[in-house]
Amino acid sequence: MQYDYLIIGGGMVADSAARGIREKDTTGSIGILGADSDEPYARPALSKKLWTDSDFGRDEVPLDTASDTGAQVHTGVRVASVDRSSSSVTTESGERHEYGTLLFATGAEPTRLELAPSTRVVYFRTFADYRALRELTKTAEHIAVVGGGYIGTEIASALSLQDVKVTLVTSDDVLGGHMFPPSLAAVFDKGFADHGVTVRRGTKVTAGVEASARVQLQLDDGSALEADAVVFGLGVRPSTELAEAAGLAVDDGIVVDELLRTSDEHVYAAGDVANYPDAILGRRRVEHVDNATEMGKAAGRNMAGAAEPYSYTPYFYSDIYDDGYQAIGTMSTSLNTVEDWKSVGKEGVVYYLDDEAIVRGVLMWNVWEGLDVARTLLAEKKPQTEQSLRGQI
Repeated sequence: MQYDYLIIGGGMVADSAARGIREKDTTGSIGILGADSDEPYARPALSKKLWTDSDFGRDEVPLDTASDTGAQVHTGVRVASVDRSSSSVTTESGERHEYGTLLFATGAEPTRLELAPSTRVVYFRTFADYRALRELTKTAEHIAVVGGGYIGTEIASALSLQDVKVTLVTSDDVLGGHMFPPSLAAVFDKGFADHGVTVRRGTKVTAGVEASARVQLQLDDGSALEADAVVFGLGVRPSTELAEAAGLAVDDGIVVDELLRTSDEHVYAAGDVANYPDAILGRRRVEHVDNATEMGKAAGRNMAGAAEPYSYTPYFYSDIYDDGYQAIGTMSTSLNTVEDWKSVGKEGVVYYLDDEAIVRGVLMWNVWEGLDVARTLLAEKKPQTEQSLRGQI
């Protein structure tokens, strides 16, 4: 097959890229090769609305990419190689697709432990993973969630609302302690306990085995944990193997310029897999949905000739029980923090500063405005004080 525009990867980046292409080119042919068994869908719903909003159904998850853009979407297709000299892609089944311009939207793969494949073990990433976990909640009395980051905490909170006993394993001494200052981490941690979640703090899973229709996990503190099923949310790594084999520059992601082009002017990359020069924060790789949609659209427009630098600095967000936050930049307690609370743990802003007192990240807890102010503070790159930051948002 021949396509004017070919996209490897069938997620939200692919959907946004197809829409971006259509903003500049209404007739060019678009092909999407996705390893996922489903056509592009709204990934955040998998750990949020599908669990928490009874009015939000599975039929609202698909993004209708094919019908909206005319793209030919191929699901369950894995690409074996990219030959830049012939501008072609070959799939594992031997099919060959030629392209005018190519986009790597290969995303990222979940971090896995050496644990035999099992229907009781879910590395939560896809719509199929959501469906599998939903089925498990029908019979499982106890589910363990491993990982105290974004996905782990969202899934643990969602499961605890499904009449399932939940144990959450985190390496943090206090849940959220790697991201939140102590005052907020204590409130965050208590919220899980208040909802009946057992939190195993300061430990990691070292091994696991399925036995007698249960999963047994060994922890590095010498203890063991047994559950009917386990969900892993241990972070991801960018899927760069195809790009690297094709001779493209790779460094914690596929390296692209401000136009989202790789070292080959006919090949682009966007989303979780792209290492790009952020206009404010410098070269980085971002794994959140706002970046996927905005960068995907920008890549699509540029593939179709727009030649517009990607100058947008994305934000990210999460919802846990009755609380939610939005943030931009780096959110880590390895930085210094300035807290500006209306009510501690209820509503406020946390600023993350480096050793030169320059703002590197802003967290808005139950505050749903202020992103533009936060971006301005990050862009100014000038020393701040507690007094100068209070009341900014």
